[in-house]
Amino acid sequence: MQLTELCERYDERLRTDAFSEIDASENGLQVGSEKEIEHAAFAVDAAKETINRAAEADADVLCVHHGLSWGGFDRLTGRTYARVAALIENDLALYVSHLPLDSHPELGNAAGVADHLELEGRKPFGAYGGETIGLSGRTPTSDSAAGLEERLSELETGNQGVQLLDFGPETIDTVAVVTGSGTDWLSEAADTGMDALVTGEGKQQVYHEAKEAGITVALAGHYATETFGPRSLQSLAAEWDLETTWIAAPTSI
Repeated sequence: MQLTELCERYDERLRTDAFSEIDASENGLQVGSEKEIEHAAFAVDAAKETINRAAEADADVLCVHHGLSWGGFDRLTGRTYARVAALIENDLALYVSHLPLDSHPELGNAAGVADHLELEGRKPFGAYGGETIGLSGRTPTSDSAAGLEERLSELETGNQGVQLLDFGPETIDTVAVVTGSGTDWLSEAADTGMDALVTGEGKQQVYHEAKEAGITVALAGHYATETFGPRSLQSLAAEWDLETTWIAAPTSI
């Protein structure tokens, strides 16, 4: 398969163009030129570690959620230079999907967390620039905050574990999911009658905001909640007869 064909297939499935005006990430092919590819590697972050491990696996392209270009490069120096240099030296292309991969109702990160929690009756959630980047739904059976925490602890949380702000009702029936850093959507969760908001990491003020809103917040880890999207892209690549490699690099954040 040609590199451009892989990128075009992903961009079409993920509706990449719809996020061009609202996402700081330069989604799509960030580094690379046209070539034949046989082996694709997948990771959450484009970092020196994941780039080197993809090169060691003899991959032709590394596909990630967090790329290198956020609004373009002003200068190629320091860590950015080292990462780009490692890609070029190893003839390793870099494909990136940030908000499009958060948003997708089947392939996305929020969809993966919702699958893990077996949420039913799902609806788009997490309004952002005319799009939505999360999902909401109902638990198959009423659960407690502790039960929700236990389910989320099964994710790749590293050494962090799940941080629980248990300020919601005794039973959890409705859950909103915005992966990564999603506590900015706490008000939307409260306003739409959610019992809990599941996200990755929080900000200081979310403690009092959740307490005052009477909603439970589960912080399951930025990395842990965002492995699902890249793994979905890996599954697609395997269906397209590419050799694939998953590169796990948990951050405990």
